[in-house]
Amino acid sequence: MQNFEENREFTSVKAWAEDDRPREKLIKKGKAALSDAELLAILMNTGTRNETVVDLSKRLLASVNYDLAALSRLSLKDLMRFKGVGEAKAVTISAALELGRRRRDSEVGRKPKISSSKDAYEYLASSLSDLPHEEFWILLLNKANTVIGKYSVSAGGFAGTVADQRIIFKKALEEQACGIILAHNHPSGNLKPSQADIKLTKTMKESGNILDIPVFDHLIITASGYFSFADEGML
Repeated sequence: MQNFEENREFTSVKAWAEDDRPREKLIKKGKAALSDAELLAILMNTGTRNETVVDLSKRLLASVNYDLAALSRLSLKDLMRFKGVGEAKAVTISAALELGRRRRDSEVGRKPKISSSKDAYEYLASSLSDLPHEEFWILLLNKANTVIGKYSVSAGGFAGTVADQRIIFKKALEEQACGIILAHNHPSGNLKPSQADIKLTKTMKESGNILDIPVFDHLIITASGYFSFADEGML
C-alpha cells in the first residue's frame, strides 16, 4: 500500500478561494493586509510541483527566523540553495529588499543635522547594518554639524577592513569638512571594539587635530544597534 502522503493531491494557490490568493488579496484589501510570506510569494510568483509559493515563502522566512533584515543579508547563492528558488527569483527578492533599504535611507533625510551618536547611527544604519562583510564609512560635517557627504572608503571581509587615513582626510579636505564621524560595521553582531579599532580611532583623532578637522565620533554598527566611542568616553 502506498503512503497517504504520496497520494495526497497537491493544491495550488490557483485553487484557493480568491480572497486568500496573495495577488487578489492585495488588490482587494491593500498591501498592509498581507503577511510577509504573502508579499514574498507575490515576488516569487511560483512555487514547486509539491509546494505552493506561499509555503516556499514561509520556509524561506523560517530559515532566518522571520527576520527581514537577516533575509536581506543572504547572497544570491544563499537564496538559490533553497529548492524552488532559482536565479530569477533570487534576483527579484534581492532587488526588492535593496529598494526597501534605499527607501529607509531616503526617509532619514538627505542632509540631516547630527546632534548625537543616535543621529549618526540612524543616518548610517541602512548602509551598514545588513552587510555580510565589513565596510568603513565616513560622515563629513560643516560648521553647523550638517552632513555634507557620506562615503564608503573601504570594504573587506567578514573579519575586518582597512581604513586608510590618507584617503579619509583627503576627502575631508576636498569637501572642506569642519568635522568627521567614522563608522564601520561588525557583521558578527559583536559591538565590542577590537584593539585595532581603538588604535585606529586614536590615530584618526590625532591626525584630525593636526589638520583642524576634528573626529567627533567613531561608531561600530551591527544589525541590533551601535557602539559610540564618544558616548563611552573613548575619544
